[in-house]
Amino acid sequence: MSLEAALLALALGISLLLRPWRLLTGGSGLLTPLLGSLTLLPWLWALPHMPSMPLQLQLSGGCLVLLMLGWPLAVWVYAAAGLLSALIAPAAWEVLAAQAFWVGVLPGTFALLLGALLRRVAGPHPFIFILGRAFLGTVLCTFAAASLSQWAGQEIGHTAPGLGLVGRWLLAWGDGFMTGMLTAIFVAFKPQWLATWSDRLYLRKG
Repeated sequence: MSLEAALLALALGISLLLRPWRLLTGGSGLLTPLLGSLTLLPWLWALPHMPSMPLQLQLSGGCLVLLMLGWPLAVWVYAAAGLLSALIAPAAWEVLAAQAFWVGVLPGTFALLLGALLRRVAGPHPFIFILGRAFLGTVLCTFAAASLSQWAGQEIGHTAPGLGLVGRWLLAWGDGFMTGMLTAIFVAFKPQWLATWSDRLYLRKG
């Protein structure tokens, strides 16, 4: 078993202890973002494995899934999205496990830790949630995970290491804009789609 597969299995085991299925009970509203993630994420993750793609460039979406579903449920979505991506562009199971870990679990875990740090340091403010966690936080967490993956030998095609790092930095900003924009929309119109958001906490409502 590869290191990434072992770490993915560890994350899945920890999430089971937290009983992620509880997040889907009681009319939580998370079923829609769950199904949406399982529909769109495999396509994002399958793009690098398509023969017509000259470069293995890839948006993550991991931080957005974390904000919508919370870490225990998001981990299972990452694993499922990795498997489903093989239906679109077949790849070896080691590649799928590595993708689920480096592109999903690791940036999502970084986003969880950063969110806890921001709440402790800056308090529960909507501006901090949207700009700090969803936008800039996604850029930092995605780039940190991508940099570690490159250090571990996960290269972008046959590009030089320096050029690969530049590509990962630019893609991290793409992830940040996507996550920040969608999170702002969800906060305004569909807050029930964000497991990490609470009107009572961030807006001081009842």
